[in-house]
Amino acid sequence: MPARATDARRAAVLGKPIAHSLSPVLHRAAYDELGLTGWSYDRFEVDEAGLPGFFEKLGPEWAGLSLTMPLKRAVIPLLDEISETASSVDAVNTVVFTEDGRRIGDNTDIPGMVAALREHGIEQVDSAAVLGAGATASSALAALARICTGEVVAYVRSEARAAEMRQWGERLDVEVRTAEWADAEQALLAPLVIATTPAGTTDALAAAVPERPTTLFDVLYDPWPTELAARWSMFGGAVVGGLDLLVHQAVLQVEQMTGRACVPLEAMRRAGEKALAAR
Repeated sequence: MPARATDARRAAVLGKPIAHSLSPVLHRAAYDELGLTGWSYDRFEVDEAGLPGFFEKLGPEWAGLSLTMPLKRAVIPLLDEISETASSVDAVNTVVFTEDGRRIGDNTDIPGMVAALREHGIEQVDSAAVLGAGATASSALAALARICTGEVVAYVRSEARAAEMRQWGERLDVEVRTAEWADAEQALLAPLVIATTPAGTTDALAAAVPERPTTLFDVLYDPWPTELAARWSMFGGAVVGGLDLLVHQAVLQVEQMTGRACVPLEAMRRAGEKALAAR
């Protein structure tokens, strides 16, 4: 049932650290545009040990939660049900509380990635490269399972990480080949490159951007642009950024938590851009 504007409802983002999160900016912008004057969205620093206690204190006014690291897997035992998308990567970034008190988990990162790529005209690719092998890399593989018809090459720093990525490929039905990080410059020749590494990790690759780059999806948004993204854009390549992902996955969260359709993506993006500029 769609939420009424006067309903006093709460939502929040949890994680540790959490002060950097843009989620409150994006969700509040959506509430303003939708006229949900009774809604609030906050942030709470919560780690794995504190998560069960946080859940125990939630009242009926709570509509949902956004989850960031390190809680995306830790939350699963506390839920009544998780979506097929969340189950595919063992990661939940969205919890919705139903009227009958059930806790439903979902993952909006994966469809958010697909939507961000689609917005930039990427509907399908015949191959791709992934830089990194962490939790975001597994979500990237899940997104590629929906749009990539051929091989995905994952560039990683250790054989343990390589084995993990191959296992994720088997689980998600994606053809994954792994390569050493020392050869990561070769990734930049792929039709689609998804960078999932922490800030600064890909800076050394900027000098290797080809003369005619294709599409780079860099999941970072602060600092932005990364050196790789800046160089990619300078050479005329298409760049999808972390804010694109953040906004698209947040739109899906707002839809689920409020029951509203037509969530104002552009207003949320403007709010995010303004907040980042202020930093």
